[in-house]
Amino acid sequence: MLQWSIGGLPQLPYQPGSLPPGERKIEPPKGVAPTAKFALLVISAWVIPIVAFFLLRWELVYLVLPYVTLISVEYLLFKPRGEVKIWRVVPHDRFLEEEEVEVELHVVPEFDVENLVVRDLVPEELEVVSGNPEKVFCLSAGEEGILRYRVRMKRGVHNFEGVRVSYRDPLGFFSGDVLVELFTEVVGVPRIYDIPTPYSTRGTKITIGPLPSPRLGEGLEFHAVREYRPGDPLKIINWKATARTGEIMANEFESERKVDVVFVVDASRANAPVLDYQVRAAASLMLNALNDGTSFGLLLAEETPLWVRVDYGKRHFFKCVDFLSTAKPGSNDIILYQVEHLARVAFPLRAQIVYFSPLLTSESRETLRILGEMGYKVVVISPNPNSLYTPSTEEEEVAMRLVELRRKALLRELSTYGLIIDWDVKKPLKAAIAEVIKV
Repeated sequence: MLQWSIGGLPQLPYQPGSLPPGERKIEPPKGVAPTAKFALLVISAWVIPIVAFFLLRWELVYLVLPYVTLISVEYLLFKPRGEVKIWRVVPHDRFLEEEEVEVELHVVPEFDVENLVVRDLVPEELEVVSGNPEKVFCLSAGEEGILRYRVRMKRGVHNFEGVRVSYRDPLGFFSGDVLVELFTEVVGVPRIYDIPTPYSTRGTKITIGPLPSPRLGEGLEFHAVREYRPGDPLKIINWKATARTGEIMANEFESERKVDVVFVVDASRANAPVLDYQVRAAASLMLNALNDGTSFGLLLAEETPLWVRVDYGKRHFFKCVDFLSTAKPGSNDIILYQVEHLARVAFPLRAQIVYFSPLLTSESRETLRILGEMGYKVVVISPNPNSLYTPSTEEEEVAMRLVELRRKALLRELSTYGLIIDWDVKKPLKAAIAEVIKV
């Protein structure tokens, strides 16, 4: 609850959803000041007695009585004395994008007020879909007024930073205009699609999970032959290799557990038109990984890369979704360096890579080639930016066909490094996956 003391200092007691004590210092507002009309009235009340004194016309003093009476009434009845308490209420701090969110402003004056204008400062990126963030209140002392309106949420972090409050008495003698700092942060999280997991499971034994694990242990999938270690069971001794080398050799098997998954989101500036689609697809596949109990990590390849190490669980899922919510296209021309470096030092061995990129730049295409050559299994979710545009003339339609042919040839060339899902964003991602993978 933010208290605005008219003509005094604002106070900031802590309320959930507002600033904790001491986090921000609020400067004193100017308060309510007399208007020019009131100043003229006061000057007239002094000028008339002075003129009467010099002219010795004491009957002119009676002309002062209406002015004095009006000034007294203004001070006694209409000059504000007290505080106006204002606080903002939103249901919670996270919403799905495109969701309509109701915002409430509560106003409680400690004095009678006839004309109190309150305007909430809505973030520019949010669209007001109903109601009005500005309202004029006429309230008695202690009466609560509520301003309601609805905004359409967009992906990202949005800050409501303040409220503009204006006061004017009925006769226009006192007025005040102050910006009250009232901070509320809301986060628009990406929508999540119902899509299948496009990981290839061919040739694996499914027990706990659908994908092979890099961990070695007891299992059914042969991995390698190594030297026998004390404590190994006799049944894993490879007698042929032992006879050939003269040393006791043992078979090593692959444990049938779930593979680690790394999601790589290409957030370079060239991908701005389809970045929201990339983020939604990444969040959807993260939910699939969460439901399957699969551990996963996130590389958000922005100008300053963001790496979230491989982990599992709901807390980890929501942390990754929060980072996806803040993703913005940046001047990132070094995605190749970012991915190559992390693939060598941070990516789990034999991890499944899910790469979200329209593959528009040479850097993004080279990244796919490097991942494939390093031995990672790569699935590319590639939203087609051309599908966002509808040609309006015959010439544009021919040009669009040529661009599409070039893209298809490029994707066919890159398909040697990973499984590429070319996604027409006008269609559901589930349909695009089904065209490539039998689900």
